[in-house]
Amino acid sequence: MFYIVVKYLIGPFILLFWRPRVINRKGLNIKGPAIFISNHISMADPLLIALLAGRNVHFMAKKELFEKPLGRWFFKALFAFPVNRRATDLASLRNAMQLLKAGKVFGIFPEGKRSVTFELDELENGAAFLALRSGAPLVPIYIHPSSYRTQRPKLIVGEPILAAEVVAGLPHSEQASALTSALEAAILALKGKLQEAL
Repeated sequence: MFYIVVKYLIGPFILLFWRPRVINRKGLNIKGPAIFISNHISMADPLLIALLAGRNVHFMAKKELFEKPLGRWFFKALFAFPVNRRATDLASLRNAMQLLKAGKVFGIFPEGKRSVTFELDELENGAAFLALRSGAPLVPIYIHPSSYRTQRPKLIVGEPILAAEVVAGLPHSEQASALTSALEAAILALKGKLQEAL
């Protein structure tokens, strides 16, 4: 209920204030299970993506945000669930898999944390692992570093990436890293397209 209030009642006013510029917004309305992946520059990134998407988006968030009762209630009400960023967190991966099996949208920032340089950091293999296991398409997103500060948010949404097509013919042991490299290339390509469009 709280998520619905934020998204549909408060959200329009946030978007009116932000006035985001979005290229290929329809890419956020993909049907069926999907994994949204994006670079990560601000705590506001999940909110921006969730408000622009036509569907409800479930995100992982660092477990420290859930340690206090108020934070636990707030982030769970926003369809977020905790992840331990300091170790392989199988419980969070199972949560994500259950969401995808139920046909829902899961959002993840594969850098694992916000970039302090605003450049794309090395990606972790979690998103690739989920895509390979679930078969859900990956939707790449790039958010411009100037977003939220002195300028309106700007982002571009790419075309869905199917893991099976990227890793076809590769040994199982190489598939996750190969797919992660492809995701990094896709996000960097979106960065170039967005800069050209500005």
